[in-house]
Amino acid sequence: MGLQSFELGLERMVDGVFTRAFKGNVRPIELGRRLLREMDDQRSVDVKGRRIVPNSFVISLSHDDHAGFESIEDALVAELVEASREYAREEGYHFMGPVSVVLRVDPELRSGRFVITSQMKEPTHGQSTASLVLPSGERRPLTGAVVSFGRHPESTIVVNDSNVSRRHAEIRASGRTYVVVDLGSTNGTKVNGIGTNGERVLTDGDIVSFGNTHIRYETS
Repeated sequence: MGLQSFELGLERMVDGVFTRAFKGNVRPIELGRRLLREMDDQRSVDVKGRRIVPNSFVISLSHDDHAGFESIEDALVAELVEASREYAREEGYHFMGPVSVVLRVDPELRSGRFVITSQMKEPTHGQSTASLVLPSGERRPLTGAVVSFGRHPESTIVVNDSNVSRRHAEIRASGRTYVVVDLGSTNGTKVNGIGTNGERVLTDGDIVSFGNTHIRYETS
């Protein structure tokens, strides 16, 4: 999916939420489009041949435009972060660390103008870059502790699905990555639709399925 196609989805996602909520001269979709272009313009290739893109963005706005976003700033930032993650997945881009977006005031800018600067930042010590996206949309950061799944009420993530065993599976840290381990469940555990045998190393964007419940693993 190219930038033009992705912008259509971005416009529905961002402007659909914020069209009537802001009062400045800069539309949220303009910020999203420029942010995605910044990723394209600043991409590079690492020693493993992966296409690496910026993961830290600062959006500078005039005082009036920044004030126009004040009531929706947290929600807007969350949408822009999610848009950048989705675009990276679609384009096969990789991040060096967690994605962050910050809005700030630049008194030198006129209303209607904005500037985006970006960096490729590695995670700071102790900062997790892996997370699970649950069916509800909730993002659960992985901290190195074992995460258990099942119908048992003491599971880290309780899965109310009759096709899921009481103690179904676990996701565990393994070096610098994570693995999913089926615990001998009745219906098995799948990664991207394929059943696992023993441990399975997870990579960014993998869909882990327990019965009819699907969870996405992300590394940024």
